[in-house]
Amino acid sequence: MKYLVHLVLSLFGSASLFGSHPVKFEMQLLAVDANEGVAIADYDKDGKLDISAGRNWYRNPGKFGAWVPRPLRMIEDRNGYAHSNGEHAYDVDGDGWVDVVSNSFWLPEVNWYRNPGEKGLKWGRLWEQNLLIDTEQKTNELCQFLDIDGDGKPEWIANQWNKKAPMKVWYQGNKGEFKGHTIGSQSGHGIGFGDLNNDGRSDIVIGTGWYERPESDPYAGPWKFHPSWIKSLSCPVLIRDVNGDGKSDLLWGNGHDYGVFAWLGKGFDNDGNFLYDEIKIDDSFSQAHALHFADLNGDGADELITGKRVYGHNGRDPGADDVPVVMYYTWDEKFKNFGKYVAAKGAGIGLHIVTADLDSDGDLEIVVPGKEGTQILWNQHK
Repeated sequence: MKYLVHLVLSLFGSASLFGSHPVKFEMQLLAVDANEGVAIADYDKDGKLDISAGRNWYRNPGKFGAWVPRPLRMIEDRNGYAHSNGEHAYDVDGDGWVDVVSNSFWLPEVNWYRNPGEKGLKWGRLWEQNLLIDTEQKTNELCQFLDIDGDGKPEWIANQWNKKAPMKVWYQGNKGEFKGHTIGSQSGHGIGFGDLNNDGRSDIVIGTGWYERPESDPYAGPWKFHPSWIKSLSCPVLIRDVNGDGKSDLLWGNGHDYGVFAWLGKGFDNDGNFLYDEIKIDDSFSQAHALHFADLNGDGADELITGKRVYGHNGRDPGADDVPVVMYYTWDEKFKNFGKYVAAKGAGIGLHIVTADLDSDGDLEIVVPGKEGTQILWNQHK
């Protein structure tokens, strides 16, 4: 598209160019199934962060003991996929015990699973399933549960791979009930949230362009849509200023092919189309379906984390049978590019990447779900 300033810069750097590998990780396998979502919270209120991932939750044993799978919910599989495309920790009923919220690729119901409390967790009870929202949407690529309007309460958005499906958000009313609002008529594979045009309001990026949040009530009407590209973007796309020039940049992976990219923002044309220079961060693996930022080495600067989704389309994607990897990248101001590092080989990703200090040693672990298994990558930096 001619309105895009498209300067492709190849990643000529390797780990040797940017210095030796600064962070080592040790892999620990928790379980193997088709689940691709994960969340971290203190589910048993013992002061330590636990993990939930699909059918199971895992109590943090501290320095001693095992991460034993404990029952959470029943999930059916369909053609190689679990009926769960996201995992979100949230105290829905306000009883002080963190619950789990989840959805499916093909089912419209958003369910929440009530934390059974101290005795129920101890005795291995299943968490009671309750309906939270009926979205009437059945092409759910990834479900997000986050605060996009700044009211302190999370909204529900399901990214639709069907480009003709409406873009909808469910927000909480005064009594906690969820109300639906149609942002626009366009959808597309991939979604990201952030202030793209630097006006102080959070916009939404999808696989076919971006929605500009209005200055007034975000639920009073549709958002202005800018059809700026057609891509199979990652879930999420990350929006932040990586090169420090004051303009927002987009970082995304090709969810079903090769390539991780940065679009370094240069501003907008008169029609609101995003202008950018493109950097190819990495093309050594395929299906970089999820991206995440976290400070892995404690230097105050976040690293970009992604990896290979395992069998995202059941083997039909390019490179489907390549060795799965989890990678991270650092922005190098001198070279104006990203250095790349291998966090783990043999561990892929699903639809989520989460980080937390699970062993209270001051650095962040990486937790990934996926068809290679739910795994903890223990940070060995400190």
